[in-house]
Amino acid sequence: MNHLKLLKAALLTLFALPAIAQMTHVTSGSIKSFEKFPSKFVDARTLDVWLPDGYNVKKKYAVLYMQDGQMLFDSTINWNHQEWAVDETMEKLISEGKIRNCIVVGIWNSRVRHSDYFPQKPFESLSRAEQDTIFNAARNKLGSTDKQPVFSKKIIQSDNYLKFLVQEVKPFIDSSFSTLTDRANTFISGSSMGGLISMYAICEYPGVFGGAACLSTHWPGIFRVENNPVPAAFFNYLKNKLPSPKTHKFYFDYGSETLDSLYKPYQIEVDKIMVAKGYSTKNWITREFPGDEHSEKAWRKRFYMPATFLLKK
Repeated sequence: MNHLKLLKAALLTLFALPAIAQMTHVTSGSIKSFEKFPSKFVDARTLDVWLPDGYNVKKKYAVLYMQDGQMLFDSTINWNHQEWAVDETMEKLISEGKIRNCIVVGIWNSRVRHSDYFPQKPFESLSRAEQDTIFNAARNKLGSTDKQPVFSKKIIQSDNYLKFLVQEVKPFIDSSFSTLTDRANTFISGSSMGGLISMYAICEYPGVFGGAACLSTHWPGIFRVENNPVPAAFFNYLKNKLPSPKTHKFYFDYGSETLDSLYKPYQIEVDKIMVAKGYSTKNWITREFPGDEHSEKAWRKRFYMPATFLLKK
C-alpha cells in the first residue's frame, strides 16, 4: 500500500462512521449490548458493556469508558475489519492479577463524531474566522463524501456529549452493574479524536474521572498543520483546566506513521505543560512508538500499557 492509500486509511479512521448495528461478539468475557441508548443531549447510540469471566454481583468493579465502542471488541462489524481486542487484553490482565477487576463500557460513535469529540471550550476560545476555517478544513478533508458528515451543521456539541456520558450513561451503568462509582475507579479512554474527548472529559469532570488514556491524540483537531490555531487553543485550555496530579492519571502516546507522524511536536508541548503542572511518572506517561501507524491494529498492540497504568492494583 503506497503512502497516499495509507493516508486515506488513516483519515477514514479519524473520521470513522459507526458500523450498522450488529451483534457484538467477544472472545473473552461477555457483552451486554444496549442499542439506541436514548439521550436528551445527543443522538441515540449503542453501548457495549464488557464483563470479565466470572463477573459476580457480589464483587465491585472499576469502570473504563471507551470511545468508538464499535471498534473495540469485534472486527467483523467494522468498516476496516480491525479491533482493539479489548476483551482479550483486559481478561489477560485481570487473570494475571496485573489490574483490578474492571468492566468496560464501549460507547459507539455517531455519524457526527467530530461534533461530539472536538473539545468545545477550546474551540469556542477561537475567533469566528478561525472556527469557520476549522469547519471548512473538515468539510474538504481528503476522502470525504456527501454520506460522511463530519460536523453537524457547524456545531460542536462535545459539552452535550460529556453530559450524555456523565448524566445518562454513568448513572445507568452504576445502577445496572456492580460498580465502584467513585473517581478513583472511573476511567476514560480513546484514540485520535477519541483521545481528545477523553482528555477533555477528565478536565471538565475531574470529580468523575480519575484517569484518562489518550492514544494517538489528534492535537491538530483537523487535517492541517500550517496556520492551524487549534493546538494552541488546546494548550491554553490544559494550562487552565488540567486537574490535580494528586488525584488523576494521564497516559498519552503516538506513533510515527500516517496521521501519527503529525503528533510528536504537539505532544512535546503537552508534556511541558504536564511537568509545569506537577505531573510525574507516578501519574503520567507519554510514550512514542516509532513505526506505528494510526490504526486499531497499532492501538491493539499497545492497549495493555494504558490499561495497566490506569487500573493497576
